[in-house]
Amino acid sequence: MSTGVMIALILIVVAVVAVTAVLALRARGTHGGGLKRRFGPEYERTVAGYDGDVQAAERELTERVERHGGLRERPLEPAERERYEARWTAVQERFVDSPREAVADADRLIAELAGARGFPDGAQYEEQLAALSVHHADQVQGYRRVHRVVVVPAKAGSGGAGTEEMREALVEARGLFAELVAPARQGNGRHRPGTTPDDRRTPARSNGHGTPWAFTRRQAKGS
Repeated sequence: MSTGVMIALILIVVAVVAVTAVLALRARGTHGGGLKRRFGPEYERTVAGYDGDVQAAERELTERVERHGGLRERPLEPAERERYEARWTAVQERFVDSPREAVADADRLIAELAGARGFPDGAQYEEQLAALSVHHADQVQGYRRVHRVVVVPAKAGSGGAGTEEMREALVEARGLFAELVAPARQGNGRHRPGTTPDDRRTPARSNGHGTPWAFTRRQAKGS
């Protein structure tokens, strides 16, 4: 084989390797961009949880999508929806006198509601949370926060979160509750994320800033 042919073959191999590398980088960039768009703030939280290791975080998020991306949420019957809304209202009202118990109630209520919508059972918290992050990425952090308030004191044996931290967790968790309890999307009929039907029906019970009266620092005991 002549020297010219050898050089030509080497150049072809180098070109093929270069093209393959470029395509792989583009595919990775597109995949990562898709995960960022899909998960939003959950993407950044996952990357932070891996100490900035983007590849490890994206592997986890990809696995979540593979496990739960095909999940179809079961719609609630009107009577079911009303019962869940009434129970959330009771949680808000209980917060005034018993903040920690109210947060625990909210944690159980969201777990039960998610299970009713077709997500993994609340007894499998991590798996349920992973599934919720795939379909409700913008709101899932609130559920994580209320669950942490309930679980951490039990593990650490400490006093746990203060009233203001619990109030903030409950307010944030309300966003996920609102999305899960809302009827199927029909034009403009879906509730605005972050508000419950009860919030919209009873504005007199708000402090004027979209926060239910039960969550104001002035009225909650222990604040």
